[in-house]
Amino acid sequence: MEPPLFPRESGQFIAERSRDVFVEEEGVQKVAEMLFNLRHTDDLTASGWKKANPLAPVPTSDQALNWVFVIDTMNFSFWPEEETQQCEVTYKGTTYTGYMTLCAAIARAMEEGIPITDPKYFSQMSMEELGQVLRSDNETPMPMLQERHQVLTEGGRVLLEHGGSFRSFISRAGNDARKMVELIVEKINSYRDEATFEGKRISLYKRAQILVADFWGVMEARGEGDIINMDWLTMFADYRVPQALVFLGALRYTDTLMQALNKGELLSSGDRREVEIRGCSIWSVELIKERLCKLVKERDGQTCNVNSAVIDFYLWPYAKKHHKEMAHIPIHHTRCIYY
Repeated sequence: MEPPLFPRESGQFIAERSRDVFVEEEGVQKVAEMLFNLRHTDDLTASGWKKANPLAPVPTSDQALNWVFVIDTMNFSFWPEEETQQCEVTYKGTTYTGYMTLCAAIARAMEEGIPITDPKYFSQMSMEELGQVLRSDNETPMPMLQERHQVLTEGGRVLLEHGGSFRSFISRAGNDARKMVELIVEKINSYRDEATFEGKRISLYKRAQILVADFWGVMEARGEGDIINMDWLTMFADYRVPQALVFLGALRYTDTLMQALNKGELLSSGDRREVEIRGCSIWSVELIKERLCKLVKERDGQTCNVNSAVIDFYLWPYAKKHHKEMAHIPIHHTRCIYY
């Protein structure tokens, strides 16, 4: 079977053939202008990573790198079946929902002395043990416990076969972001976020790319972030950032798609509309990045070093922060292990 197109090429391929999702030129320009005004702030640097991950351990230890692996291996499907019934985890007096429940649960486990970031432990932990680690404050559990257990133990076994830590595993790719993504998807099944669109194999690799970007965020905080090819990474196509892109006018959904999403229709992984939402999100951020770099060159006479990962690190917290204003734009619902 032919290998799938890489995420950037997949995004372009999908956007050029999309029927229900469209990249809007005017909105792309608007977002580029918005980001241009933030170019001298920390929002568009790797330190934006720390903002998105306030519960991460101090970056100086290799435990922080294993933490990133544990989190990103289980970083999928946090949306609640009912808005009023959300899984919640309280840690140090703050109650978290969504993705942050996972970070809070892992931080709580570490404080309780559970070696949750040690591959020797998490490669063979039982589902009951993981259920205890991820326990919710209320009756609503974190979704997909069985799948989280499966992917975490599988990931742990792969690390044990490659030196016993995420650091030793990822070092096989040198310091090249593209090779890191390729290594992750080659060795770990659950990171193979691929589909078929118009007869073509495509890839979106949300978790593999975010794992590399998070690794970079930790290494950058240590002053060791000289990873090449970071610009090869795209945004991380999930269900939250597309909502922000529609809100900002960089993406547009047809009325038919809007109606389906407003009705709460569940899209299966690989459904044409689901692939279009994710692929067009990737392509719109690529165009935003190009436009932003053009503005920096024209107005500042400088080279732009903002990559798509950093734009995602900005847009994701932006979506969380403005969720009330965006409430009229539905997120798409797909229960899967890829995002």
